[in-house]
Amino acid sequence: MQKRKLGMNGPEVSAIGLGCMGMSHGYGPESDRKKMISLIHAAIDRGVTFFDTAEVYGPFVNEELVGEALAPYKGKIAIATKFGINMEGGKQILNSKPDNIRQSVEGSLKRLQVEAIDLYYQHRVDPDVPIEEVAGVIHDLIHEGKIKFWGLSEAGAGTIRRAHGVQPLTAIQSEYSMMWRSPEEELLPTLEELGIGFVPFAPLGKGFLTGKINKNTTFVDSDFRSIVPRFQPENLEANQALVQLIAEIAAAKEATPAQIALAWVLAQKPWIVPIPGTRKLERLDENLGAIDVRLTPDELRDLNSALSKIEIFGDRYPAGSDYAKRAGK
Repeated sequence: MQKRKLGMNGPEVSAIGLGCMGMSHGYGPESDRKKMISLIHAAIDRGVTFFDTAEVYGPFVNEELVGEALAPYKGKIAIATKFGINMEGGKQILNSKPDNIRQSVEGSLKRLQVEAIDLYYQHRVDPDVPIEEVAGVIHDLIHEGKIKFWGLSEAGAGTIRRAHGVQPLTAIQSEYSMMWRSPEEELLPTLEELGIGFVPFAPLGKGFLTGKINKNTTFVDSDFRSIVPRFQPENLEANQALVQLIAEIAAAKEATPAQIALAWVLAQKPWIVPIPGTRKLERLDENLGAIDVRLTPDELRDLNSALSKIEIFGDRYPAGSDYAKRAGK
């Protein structure tokens, strides 16, 4: 497994991490705990050293799963988790008040069974708490030895600069894939300038770029994609042009569409570490195989040119939803 460094002074981790959210949250019913622990162990056996979870996934269930699975590997792996979203009355409520951050970190330390959190993200920017105040609390937690590095998720460039000025950021996590290239406009240049790593979630377009989803695909109510405009039948049909392009390249490279999609993300910058999620061993092996897929500069240029001519239909979050309002702040 190749390694990559997150940020100028951050940890060295496997070039592809494992997003653990879907094992117990967001993509249908919770999976069998023992099977997911076995899958996490299989990832470690294959060289994965970077695992992503969050307090609100479940809530708490996913952190407990990851903590149990990784307990035997302390000091050999890096765990990223997140604070700043509470569940109240069945709704997600932003809360990055200092007291809540301190309460969250203690809970995460216990559930993850660690003495220090490797990478601690603010899950979404809280408009009611200045980011400088959040960064100040994080500064104290780092000096107390409770977290090692910190980051922001789905934050805008201005917020990133303000936070970084108080306590240097190690990584930013946001959606990024062939299907969602918005980070290229402002986010990636900002991160490169400041020496901050990038951790793309949904690098496979929430499964769409694997080529296994079409207009006839249905999603259960507990699957987040059931409410996402991008996954409505008409948009699934309209976006098949992107899948076809990826499939053609995959055939030429003797790879799978998922491997091409991940190889494309990896090829953008050497400080990008995608975290595709899966519940299946065969998908884990497929995703990790992207490490061996090489896109030459000419191939990458031609691919980006072709991508620029394809219009993507359907937003990634429902219009007017809390999900949409919280992104890029």
